[in-house]
Amino acid sequence: MVSLFTKKKYRTLSAAIAFSFAALTFTGCSADVGDNSASSGSASSGAPTSGVMAVTNAPSVDTSDISDARNTPVVRAAKAIGPTVVGITNKAVARDWFNNPVETEGVGSGVIFRADGYIVTNNHVIEGAKELIVSLADGRTLKGKLIGADAVTDLAVVKVDAKDLPVAAFGDSDQIVVGEPAIAIGNPMGLEFQGSVTSGVISALNRTLDISDRRVKLLQTDAAISPGNSGGALVNADGQVIGINSAKVAASGVEGMGFSIPINTVRTVVAELMDKGYVARPYLGVSVFDPETAARYGYSLNIDKGVFVFKVTLDGPAGKAGIQRGDIILKIDGEEVNTVSELRTKVGDHSIGDTVSVTIDRNGHERTVDVTLEEVPQDN
Repeated sequence: MVSLFTKKKYRTLSAAIAFSFAALTFTGCSADVGDNSASSGSASSGAPTSGVMAVTNAPSVDTSDISDARNTPVVRAAKAIGPTVVGITNKAVARDWFNNPVETEGVGSGVIFRADGYIVTNNHVIEGAKELIVSLADGRTLKGKLIGADAVTDLAVVKVDAKDLPVAAFGDSDQIVVGEPAIAIGNPMGLEFQGSVTSGVISALNRTLDISDRRVKLLQTDAAISPGNSGGALVNADGQVIGINSAKVAASGVEGMGFSIPINTVRTVVAELMDKGYVARPYLGVSVFDPETAARYGYSLNIDKGVFVFKVTLDGPAGKAGIQRGDIILKIDGEEVNTVSELRTKVGDHSIGDTVSVTIDRNGHERTVDVTLEEVPQDN
């Protein structure tokens, strides 16, 4: 095993399986406020869920006071959805260089999807919050309560104690076409610029991105998305929300590459968050590396194919099936897996309770075992 996997430099290995947006390539869009550091700063589509969010027509807007030339789809979309977009301030506690507690604040956005105070936003907007403050478009400021969050899709649900709030009309992201107008509404750079509107087009659909070893599908747009826009709305020309803004490319020389979570994914995830407070997913119960991820954490992994099993949860699905540390997983259900993201995608395509065949290489000998997938323990 030493010849396969050589330690070059000590690193914390649990970080190898953590999910976060890679800072050098992608950035979440929650903004720092004041002089404090920000404490807050991916999936298949599903059918609308009854009682949670339904596809509705955009509310009518009185535009009789302006000319037809000025009353563009962007104007109508901003009037329809703008009142439903809120600011979310995340108050948390961080540690300074001397390990002293320091209160920090980060600001993001959210979208009201139920009149009784339920708001969808990004997980990285609310992550680590000691207190959540929600700023409504009508000027009110209310305390927010976290209902549930999902780091994998970067979504969360927040509740405020209010009634008869304006509700966003949700569209159908499966019907989006490349090139159609896209309008982003949020709070770039914090609440000082609350409710800012930018416009562009849908640049690509189902854009598959590998972010921190997880493969996620997002909508790509060239509508300007800036820090503070996270959790805000991406709206079509009919005044319907088609995505929740989540990330942008932050590489030098790159402009106009923002990404949003498709609204049909949001429906499915939010339904589970409302029901359970988390999203139930299947898992194998292994920690794995491919050569690229191993190098990222200071190791040299000498394998030509497959992924190396660095750790096995003994009472997890793989452990029960006999998979051991040092095995190399070559295939899932007969299909090759050569990266961490490919393995996670194959497992994620199944449901809890499904049995998958896993082909492994152990000391140069191939064998196939059946593994029954279980729900990811919530402390993981």
